[in-house]
Amino acid sequence: MALTTSPEAPLPVGDVSRLIGGWIDRLGAVWVEGQITQLSRRPGAGVVFLTLRDPSHDISVSVTCFRQVFDRIADVVTEGARVVVLAKPEWYAPRGQLSLRATEIRPVGIGELLVRLEQLKKSLAAEGLFALDRKKPLPFLPQLIGLVSGRASAAERDVLENARRRWPAVRFEVRNTAVQGVHAVNQVVQAVQELDGLDAVDVIVVARGGGSVEDLLPFSDEALIRAVAACRTPVVSAIGHEPDSPLLDLVADLRASTPTDAAKKVVPDVGEELDRVQQLRDRALRTVRGLIDREERGLAHALGRSSMERPQRMVDEREAEIDALVGRSRRVLGHLLDRADSELAHTRARVVALSPAATLERGYAVLQRPDGHVVRSPADAGAPGEELRARVSEGEFTVRVAE
Repeated sequence: MALTTSPEAPLPVGDVSRLIGGWIDRLGAVWVEGQITQLSRRPGAGVVFLTLRDPSHDISVSVTCFRQVFDRIADVVTEGARVVVLAKPEWYAPRGQLSLRATEIRPVGIGELLVRLEQLKKSLAAEGLFALDRKKPLPFLPQLIGLVSGRASAAERDVLENARRRWPAVRFEVRNTAVQGVHAVNQVVQAVQELDGLDAVDVIVVARGGGSVEDLLPFSDEALIRAVAACRTPVVSAIGHEPDSPLLDLVADLRASTPTDAAKKVVPDVGEELDRVQQLRDRALRTVRGLIDREERGLAHALGRSSMERPQRMVDEREAEIDALVGRSRRVLGHLLDRADSELAHTRARVVALSPAATLERGYAVLQRPDGHVVRSPADAGAPGEELRARVSEGEFTVRVAE
């Protein structure tokens, strides 16, 4: 129930703690899973103190249990182990602290871990985090490589030495983190996100040596898987050895079987690239030489033709043809002109023969009245004494009509 308080009527700390304790006492026992980060077994003490932590989140809770409860699993449980605890929440009023009173502790076995990993794998795959179309291609020659690994670890040394042996000019941005234990997930996630935020980093390599299933659990953690899936920079997973397969291998853009294999896949070998360049140069040289040889043969074949040996021959042949055509055209034109001249003379003779002037030259005359009408009959001559004009071959004169 809500309490009625005010600045003038506050509750004492003891009452608040007592009320919180009363509410917590009404809670039942729950099964809790976590990782043991601190374990205190004082000699002669009847109570064991431990801290249970959620590996995926920065959340811890204190757990207490009687020694006989812990002694059942003391031989198989140490700090860093995953356990399932049946506990009831308790409130320690004098210090205002919440803890869990465990009545049963069970270690999480390998088989159970594998089942949970398989369930998580199916869940993340259903979200599409492992889809091939999400994979980003790696750059051919990265200028700056981000490396997440344990401090002074064999995995870090393998990546650095093999990469620099293959391409001496390659540069690294290294982030050393815990690669197992309770702090591994948070540190690796933070390192990956930090490297992904650097524009100069072209690819990120997460490397770790081999280990047991429990040792490699941080690299199957859901928080790390989602952080890698959200990266804009290509990520290479190089965890353990060939048989090891954490979930990070599935979400990464490229899986390397070992840290050494990661160096080989991320950085090209300078010797191999120089050999490849030389091979390409030799191939290009052979191709150019082949083209030149083919063109030289074609040119020699063209120069061997008679038209190329005596290029004026074509002109001479065409000149003879032109002369023949000109002579033929002149003959044809001469025939045409002669025929036209003959036809013109014949037509002229006919025109002359049929002209009135030719008739007048034969002694005929044409009589015309003063108004210009031609006299064709005696009736047209007019009245006696009327003057007519007579045209003859050599000119004209006037005549008078007689009775």
